[in-house]
Amino acid sequence: MPENRFVRVLKDSLRGEEYDYTQGSIRRAVVLLAIPMILELSLESVFALVDIFFVGKLGKNAIATVGLTESLITIIYSLAIGLSTAATAIVARRVGEKNPESAAHAGAQSILLAMVFVVIISIAGVIFAPELLTLMGASPEVVLEGSVFTRIMLGGSVVIILLFLINGIFRGAGNAAIAMKSLWLASAMNIILCPLLIYGFDLGLKGAAIATTIGRGIGVLYQLYYLMKPSGVMRIRLKHFVPHPEVITSLIKIASPATLQFIIASASWIVMTKFVADTGGTDASAGYQIAFRNIVFFILPAWGLSNAAATLVGQNLGAALPDRAEKSVWLTTQYNIFFMCLVTLFFMLFAGYIIGFYSSDPEVIRYGTRALRIVGSGYIFYGIGMVLIQSLNGAGDTFTPTLVNFICFWLFQIPLAYVLVYKLQWGPEGAFISIPVAETAIAIISYFIFRRGKWKVVKV
Repeated sequence: MPENRFVRVLKDSLRGEEYDYTQGSIRRAVVLLAIPMILELSLESVFALVDIFFVGKLGKNAIATVGLTESLITIIYSLAIGLSTAATAIVARRVGEKNPESAAHAGAQSILLAMVFVVIISIAGVIFAPELLTLMGASPEVVLEGSVFTRIMLGGSVVIILLFLINGIFRGAGNAAIAMKSLWLASAMNIILCPLLIYGFDLGLKGAAIATTIGRGIGVLYQLYYLMKPSGVMRIRLKHFVPHPEVITSLIKIASPATLQFIIASASWIVMTKFVADTGGTDASAGYQIAFRNIVFFILPAWGLSNAAATLVGQNLGAALPDRAEKSVWLTTQYNIFFMCLVTLFFMLFAGYIIGFYSSDPEVIRYGTRALRIVGSGYIFYGIGMVLIQSLNGAGDTFTPTLVNFICFWLFQIPLAYVLVYKLQWGPEGAFISIPVAETAIAIISYFIFRRGKWKVVKV
């Protein structure tokens, strides 16, 4: 692609102008969707890096608190992503069918459904924060120092869920640029508020939690403004929030396995975190959490590419173009493999420098460097698996990826890690090794399932 043409496509993708993704160049469609989605999820990962950077100056207990809390919040992420997956699949299908009114209705119903879960999660998080940290293997010092951080983060789960969900609605509609801009705003506010509240107002960990919650909240307000703005491919109005049992049932049917799918994956990360904390102590836990943040930072852009594939699959199936949907997936997979190859090389060469940027503790750096190199060794397979799994989700088949995750994470990764960590006494490294092994299995199984093509006839 000539440079001037690429620059033009880049500008179009960032402007967020309407585009029919069921016609024209597939390569252009992938790029138009992928660029803002990559930037969107890169900025989501900035939240984790900003928190760990500023909190890292407060000591290893603070780092461990943020890491353990983030592991708990992955359950909230799972619910948010599950609802977002359902919203993206249905909205994309309706947009592909050229039915914006039904797309708006589905988006509003997904928000309504999400609010039911928010109330339960927030109350439980505020009440049981110390107990949850203890359950995760935190030391008494970490529980004492970090409970307030955990309470605020879990109590503010509404902004986490809505940020993911509403961006899923925008992605399904093909307007990935608005989703990206909402994360830009949220991340910018977090970057400004984190040092101000942690050090300027001397709030410590409490300030980090407040800054992150406010940043995300401002992002959600931005989303709601554009969601109800009288322009674009779809507009949500108050009438769309009147409960509609049939639409809610369809959302639950897709969101339930999708949520379980990500809970399964998140739970495996939580178990890995506990294994590391049990056998390596606070040093290993802090090093692993720093590595984990950087792992997520580079995984999320790849997930952005995967989300582009999900949108293209949903819209093209809605337009009765299954072959175009499949071609979009294979092209996106090629892009993701290339990106992940670069990340793997980067981790192998600069892992020590990356971890050292966040902590000066030699033991923390040692554990973090090993985690980054070992987990990063499987990045190419992560990239393949992500695109194929998300493409199945975009088609509305969320059950199959859930089954794949259950087999590869709970029946394979966790038992493997247990044997390596405790039976063979490899300690934290045993947990690190089990991660790329399981992700490789997911990529291989997903490849054969996708090639079978049953996803092309899924109805939503």
